[in-house]
Amino acid sequence: MKDTPGWASPGSAPSDGHEPGTSGPTEPTDAKSAETAAPDGSAKPTTASDPAQQPTQQPSDTSQDPGAKWSQEQPPAAQWSAPTGPTATGQAPPPPPAPGGWGSQPPAGPAQGPGWGGSYAGHPGYGGWGGPPPAAKPGVIPLRPLGVGEILDGAVSTMRTYWRTVLGISLTVAVVTQVLVILLQGFVLDDNAGSEALSDPSASADEVTRALGETMVSTTVVFLISLIGTVVATALLTTVTSRAVLGRPVTTGEAWRDARPQVPRLFGLIFLLLLIVFGVLAVGALPGILVAVAGSKGGGIALAVLGILGASAVALWLMIRFSLASPTLMLEKQTIVKSMSRSTKLVRGSWWRVLGIQLLAGIIANIVAAIVVLPFTFLAAALSGDGVGGFVNGTGDLGWTFLIVSGIGSVIGSMITFPISAGVTVLLYIDQRIRREALDLELARAAGVQGYSTGATPGS
Repeated sequence: MKDTPGWASPGSAPSDGHEPGTSGPTEPTDAKSAETAAPDGSAKPTTASDPAQQPTQQPSDTSQDPGAKWSQEQPPAAQWSAPTGPTATGQAPPPPPAPGGWGSQPPAGPAQGPGWGGSYAGHPGYGGWGGPPPAAKPGVIPLRPLGVGEILDGAVSTMRTYWRTVLGISLTVAVVTQVLVILLQGFVLDDNAGSEALSDPSASADEVTRALGETMVSTTVVFLISLIGTVVATALLTTVTSRAVLGRPVTTGEAWRDARPQVPRLFGLIFLLLLIVFGVLAVGALPGILVAVAGSKGGGIALAVLGILGASAVALWLMIRFSLASPTLMLEKQTIVKSMSRSTKLVRGSWWRVLGIQLLAGIIANIVAAIVVLPFTFLAAALSGDGVGGFVNGTGDLGWTFLIVSGIGSVIGSMITFPISAGVTVLLYIDQRIRREALDLELARAAGVQGYSTGATPGS
């Protein structure tokens, strides 16, 4: 494929050797011009009337005898029969085909796309009544198109197999980001004043507006810090997951050295995606804002809500189309624009599938994280001044005790969500390339799997 980088894994070298299915040139022979050497050294032509001196040789024209394509050294008779050509003398004829039933295979039909019943790129005849053929599994996933469970299992297996590296990266990033959040919330951001004004029914409009502004600033700062941590964790864990597919361990230092050149571009990609989302939402809300400014506040608010809902659907559609841009940028070493274009190409025709898998992985990761975070949150509220009741009513004092204890829970939750989110995204990228570009052939060669397949990677 001319426009497709041949990524196998970071640091892997391209395979060398001969292409499967090829052989060296053969020299033609001519029985009419064959000669035999005389005792005095002179050449003596061999004729058909001299059978004693006629050399025995195979016919050179294989088109007349299909069985001549096979090697001269064959097993004894009655143990093997050539796929084509007449039956050899003394050789038992092949048994008749078995009648139809559960043990028979239907004839191979045309490719029906990826799935159990058809074929996928570079692997015709994949699937059928007998199920998928055995696939090599050098790492955490089998080298074939993946199911939803296999993608989720691959992400969890990466955490379990390389837990030192995965949890070390997640813990380091989570601790650094959470310490920054706690320090900002404790010294700079005043959440208590905003919470009191918003929960006070007698507060004036100016106080509510000021409280909303402070809350938005606090939320935005925390979101940006968390986003930076997510970007760094995703960059490092992408390298770990790509190596785990090949069964190769990687240390935190190796992951950082491989990911470091692409980290600035990854920040640029995330910033551009956020800019696109906010731009689409702003365009959707703009008509309602203009109508409200013109004098019709009720109609303007209704129109703005409808516009934001429609813009949210468009933003979601765009984000799923660009959801594989991050692993593309990290693994293929692409530019920001090229990685977004590659993601669009890989997701095309599989938008709902990618959405469902990403949504399912996000729900599972957040449920597991919530199970860990919620007990720490209630413990932090119980250790604070007003107890759990004050926290539930919004009147509790969010002091240092609450921030530190709840921050510990957030760190543990991030150690779970980071690897699952990054792992599922990387495995989705690999799965789409296996389905569309037969990437499993390159991965098998990079992993050193011998005789995995003789198919050729298709072009586009």
